[in-house]
Amino acid sequence: MSDEVNTSFVLDMQRKLYRWSHEDPDKVFADLFNIVCDRRILTAAWERLVRNSGSKTPGTDGMTRRVVEERPGGAEGLIEEVREALRNGTYQPQPVRQRLIPKPGKPGKFRPLGIPTLIDRLVQMALKLVLEPIFETDFYPTSYGFRIGRSTHDALERIVKVLHPTKRGPSVYRYVIEGDIKGCFDAIDHHVMMERVRKRISDRKVLKLILAFLKAGVMVEGTVRHPVTGSPQGGIISPMLSNIYLTALDERYGRWSQRPREPYINAAARRVRDHKRRRTVFYMVRYADDFVVLVDGTREQAEAEKLALAEFLKTELRMELSVEKTKITDVREGFGFLGYRVAQTKARNTGRRVGNLFIPKGKLNDLRYKIKALVKRTSTGSMLTTLINKLNPVLLGWRNYYRYATGAYRAFHQLDFWIWERVGRWLRKKHGDASWPVVRRGFHHSAPGKRRQWTEGTTRLRFLTEGRTCRYPTQLITKPNGWDAPREARHRASVRGFWDAFHSLRHV
Repeated sequence: MSDEVNTSFVLDMQRKLYRWSHEDPDKVFADLFNIVCDRRILTAAWERLVRNSGSKTPGTDGMTRRVVEERPGGAEGLIEEVREALRNGTYQPQPVRQRLIPKPGKPGKFRPLGIPTLIDRLVQMALKLVLEPIFETDFYPTSYGFRIGRSTHDALERIVKVLHPTKRGPSVYRYVIEGDIKGCFDAIDHHVMMERVRKRISDRKVLKLILAFLKAGVMVEGTVRHPVTGSPQGGIISPMLSNIYLTALDERYGRWSQRPREPYINAAARRVRDHKRRRTVFYMVRYADDFVVLVDGTREQAEAEKLALAEFLKTELRMELSVEKTKITDVREGFGFLGYRVAQTKARNTGRRVGNLFIPKGKLNDLRYKIKALVKRTSTGSMLTTLINKLNPVLLGWRNYYRYATGAYRAFHQLDFWIWERVGRWLRKKHGDASWPVVRRGFHHSAPGKRRQWTEGTTRLRFLTEGRTCRYPTQLITKPNGWDAPREARHRASVRGFWDAFHSLRHV
């Protein structure tokens, strides 16, 4: 069966599910298991799975993509076996293999990552293809984590926009609650989760499958443990399930943020009305389990909401808010969110307070530490090409993430000089403490149209300042996801095209 046929079938089915879910918020889907077991769905799930480099990583059964492709029958044979096991009820998820991943910027601290078997990942991907369009219609526009067409930068841009002045005057938000949930993914209550899933799904076989993945054991040092709570990080459906679970947070602040299926102007009118009546207004922006709550009120009211939020998490979601890490900060002092420092500062031209993004000093130090470690671990017996190939992906990824920060070019320029010097010291040591002129003659060259940089052959160390720094393009709060009705999708695309053109003209 061709890739085009599978893709067309899956997309058509997803659009139907999305449309039915969008048109009827109370609709409960009863017959989904046959769709999950459909050969075209499983084949499309496999095609998406093998595009991911994780398909080379084995689970507890040791199976990888290569093993599957080399066995008799190959991928098609495996898909038929999984399909038959699902249909006759003999399929059971296997324990996940746990790996501890170092937390960035937190030496000595690790995050547990669960790696399901390849077969379990295949079934999870099929489930995700079917369930995601249904639940997407119930997610709030201010939720940005693990959703199609949304990113961390969209969440940050939304906060910055809220902190900007409007035609009615300066931003009304003075304080922010920086939310932190203790062990969020490990604390997900299975009963509460299934109750939220049942609001949309009544197919018993699908519900049984989801619960089986939640209760699948974790292999730790040869011993299988069966946690009573939590959703293993690393599972394909775990991000979707966490969004379903944490939508309760969005609902708590739904009075002041745009609800699913409603125009943005309705939420804005409610906020303006409450502000005029001197009622406290809260505006939450969430990315998975990271969230901030902007407060239109006093510090005392923010403190009271922090306590109320802790009680809400405890009673409704059976989670614990970290009282120590959940800070209340003046927006003018700045707060951390998704790797950036967000602060309300005075604009140079107008003097009005506007929202801005900055690169935290800690992130600059983390990058220096990582580069220093990479250079130190690279033997002086290696070629310069080896070192450059290690550094360039780190530099390009870091630059692409932080290029939207205010003052990014200045920080990039300082880092470029520091990196240039660090690599130069490595070269001097490699060549018997050669002098700087000798090292430069051998390795400091310029490509056509480029500045001089450390180069060996055709491999050249990249500058952070080579990439363009800019403001993140203005975004609509409602974003297309590929399942929208064609008419609605075209309208959104045309509006976004207008804003992109307007933004580009402003920065010419």
